[in-house]
Amino acid sequence: MFRKLLEKMVKDTPGGVGIVLMGYDGIAIDQFFLDVGDVDLQLVAIEYSNVVKEIHHTAEILGTGTLQEVTIKTGRFYVIIHALTDEYFVALTIRREGNLGKGRYIVLRDAPALNQALV
Repeated sequence: MFRKLLEKMVKDTPGGVGIVLMGYDGIAIDQFFLDVGDVDLQLVAIEYSNVVKEIHHTAEILGTGTLQEVTIKTGRFYVIIHALTDEYFVALTIRREGNLGKGRYIVLRDAPALNQALV
């Protein structure tokens, strides 16, 4: 259901290697990953979901507003995590030599379509 849109998001992002639509419970709704060799991007997404869940919860406790976006920068990748609803988020993974700004644009561009499909 979401696969075509997720695949397009990765392919439209220079350096994009994967994307997952996931619940804050860590269960993936759908995903698309390219082979990057020695890194299991699905496992990365699951582990980062725990971090995002804590940030989401902390923002609620502190009254700073709902979580909208988190970007994680590692030695090899950027991971853009964008909240879609109170229950779901999308995480786009981009190689460091890729285009982070274009990735953010792609996520913002396609978030409404993902939201609509979740309903």
